[in-house]
Amino acid sequence: MKPIFIITLFVCCHLVSISQVPKVSSGTIKHYEKFESKYVVPRNVDVWLPDGYDTKKKYAVLYMHDGKGLYDSAIMWNKQEWGVDEVLGRLLKEGKVKNCIVVGAWNSEGTRHPEYFPQKPYESLSQVERDTITAQLQKMGRTKEIFKPISDNYLKFLVEELKPFIDKNFSTKIDTKNTFVAGSSMGGLISMYAICEYPNVFGGAACLSTHWPGTFKVEGNPIPEAFFNYLAKNLPNPKSHKLYFDYGDQTLDALYPPLQKKADEVIKSKGYSAKNWMTKFFPGENHSEKAWNKRLAIPLLFLLKK
Repeated sequence: MKPIFIITLFVCCHLVSISQVPKVSSGTIKHYEKFESKYVVPRNVDVWLPDGYDTKKKYAVLYMHDGKGLYDSAIMWNKQEWGVDEVLGRLLKEGKVKNCIVVGAWNSEGTRHPEYFPQKPYESLSQVERDTITAQLQKMGRTKEIFKPISDNYLKFLVEELKPFIDKNFSTKIDTKNTFVAGSSMGGLISMYAICEYPNVFGGAACLSTHWPGTFKVEGNPIPEAFFNYLAKNLPNPKSHKLYFDYGDQTLDALYPPLQKKADEVIKSKGYSAKNWMTKFFPGENHSEKAWNKRLAIPLLFLLKK
């Protein structure tokens, strides 16, 4: 991996960070710095195009959250990456998946948690339960203010602003069965929420190490049950949609096994089967980009298989 240099400038008393485009070993990156939105704060967006990208062909689109961590460990705080370029590039060369581009929206750091926290399940809570969520998140340093999700606006950014831009500027298949969403941890939650809120936009969702607690504890936490109730009422039609979930059992993933089992019960009760749903358990795996990289081929094959 080539070294990354970051130049920091002080301009009119504001700190401005100029970072290089993520380096990839397969395909190419189209980098959009501070993509503007009327719904959320600006953020970088990377569009990954596979080797041999041809405007005469049409491509499925995979929208991914936490876009900074998808390709280049050198620009990440923990020096880890998903390796989307290597994994998807290999699957494409082997002819195992349909032609696809990847749109990675970087998170906004300061507002990541409220942007990725499913809003309608939270709003179904009582005030006392909402106060419990705020207290738990304040204790872990995720917020200093009263917690309030803004994920409905984040999804509007994806669907009403980013997707039209992508479909206008790239050779894409715009239909539901060729539009997918994926993420991990809180990104898993917002991927689940996206396919439920916009079933006519997203035909499949991959949710890795889905952060069902929403906060960082399970005991005395009302939000997982609110998520499951929301799923029971809003899961899209299994005949036309695909769902992928997975989890480990180390570090933060240690919280997930009993919660994912409850989610699986709801998913099964709504008519999902092996044809359109997969949940995978990876014993010994932790909560990290390295862990997600190891198993990334599985959800990519599940969603994008020819």
